[in-house]
Amino acid sequence: MILVTGCCGFIGAQFVRQWLKNVGQPVIGLDALTYAGNIASLFEAHENPKFTFVHGNICDADLVAKLLQKYQPWAIINFAAESHVDRSITGPKIFVDTNVMGTFTLLDEAQRYRESLPAAKRDAFRYLQISTDEVFGSLGENDAPFHEESRYMPNSPYAASKASSDHLVKSFFKTYGFPAMITNCSNNYGPGQFPEKLIPLMITRALANEPLPVYGNGRNKRDWLYVLDHCDAVTQVLFDGEIGESYCIGGESEYRNIDVVETLCDLMDKRLPLANGESYRCLIQFVQDRPGHDWRYATSINKIQQALGWSPKKSFETGLAETVDWYLDNAAWMRDITERQSQNLFGTASVLNKAA
Repeated sequence: MILVTGCCGFIGAQFVRQWLKNVGQPVIGLDALTYAGNIASLFEAHENPKFTFVHGNICDADLVAKLLQKYQPWAIINFAAESHVDRSITGPKIFVDTNVMGTFTLLDEAQRYRESLPAAKRDAFRYLQISTDEVFGSLGENDAPFHEESRYMPNSPYAASKASSDHLVKSFFKTYGFPAMITNCSNNYGPGQFPEKLIPLMITRALANEPLPVYGNGRNKRDWLYVLDHCDAVTQVLFDGEIGESYCIGGESEYRNIDVVETLCDLMDKRLPLANGESYRCLIQFVQDRPGHDWRYATSINKIQQALGWSPKKSFETGLAETVDWYLDNAAWMRDITERQSQNLFGTASVLNKAA
């Protein structure tokens, strides 16, 4: 069994579903069900007897300790995080609480749990921290992509909190020999992403015939990684990665924000034309840039490609088209996401009693 934290978030939920399908080992999923944690994303998994859901926070040391002792996982994958830069600017404290203190709590309890294991299980135990390329700061137009040895230079409270958690993970490895690894991924996208991130925000606003806000001049660049490609990479690192190492995971798909938005508009024009015959591009509005907006991210996959043989499979063009189609086919998903998040759909109380 493995423990997956943040299992109801965008990437965590996709990972759990893919893991159960392709690997088949049991999963204990832990999630605090904040605004971005969509419990409905795991309906399929909930029907699988190999999946157990627990509603709780990684900052709850007692709960984490009880879960580790009860279920005896051979690995922890920490997807749990506050992740939206804009929210970190207006309310940074929760990012420190979850991303820094939450990671510390997991590490501290996992180290204590690992020391209690018999030798064979102790040697087999693994911890994988899911991080971001934003910890490396911002690139200039002609700079080489980020890589595992890039200097940490975070520019937002979100990036700083993730950088801090990375440093904690590395310190536990160096100090205690704790068997940890880190992955630093580029911007994820795909079906079912909470509509505060660029791609789902533009799609859902276009569906509502609302303005499509683009920061600054729209020329900031990002490397885009299809979420299921990311999940494949995480699985490969967990099984084959080297303890103490970091692995950058990118999509090799670098585009300006305005190019992404215009491509989305063109896809929408073909699939659901506006009644007035205009292009969705007419909805684009440039708005004041956000503070500390990083100019460019690009992520080298040389290490993970050479060491583990992983490369992204989904082209950005194909992945983006499939993402648009998913949102068009699941319009009701957005209407009731808030309601579903607030409901106790998995019988949380009974699961928590079992965990305790």
